[in-house]
Amino acid sequence: MNKIEIRNATINDASTILRFINELATYEKSQQSVKAKIEDIEQSLFSKESTAHAIICLVNNEPIGFAVYFYNYSTWLGKNGLYLEDLYISPEYRQIGAGKAILKYLAKQAVARGCGRFEWCVLDWNKPAIEFYESIGAKAQDEWVIYRLTGESLESFACE
Repeated sequence: MNKIEIRNATINDASTILRFINELATYEKSQQSVKAKIEDIEQSLFSKESTAHAIICLVNNEPIGFAVYFYNYSTWLGKNGLYLEDLYISPEYRQIGAGKAILKYLAKQAVARGCGRFEWCVLDWNKPAIEFYESIGAKAQDEWVIYRLTGESLESFACE
């Protein structure tokens, strides 16, 4: 039987996290979008200034997935929220409850910290993930559209 364990990531997990990021990008058919290097992961997730957090999911002490999350704020609720940036489980370990274990771990953390919501995004073509999220009671927020400034657009707008 597979024993699923979840623990906070440490700086020693940076290369494992980057491997999972690249696997996730491959799954999402967007490998060319990954610009992060190990040093970026070390700085952005494990420095004193970091505002994001990572967890590692293991089976029999072997890393099989990860999640990255941060706390945001809801002005309407007057409470923090927990935002899941990425969750990834290696394909050979899907269907054993690892993804659900990660979500449950983070939901418990959100409740313990007094968060008013736990949110994430999913690509509209990722039917297995959508069906899984709906099976645990998550609801799509169809009324919101995500906007993004990145790269040259971000730089240009910031310098106007």
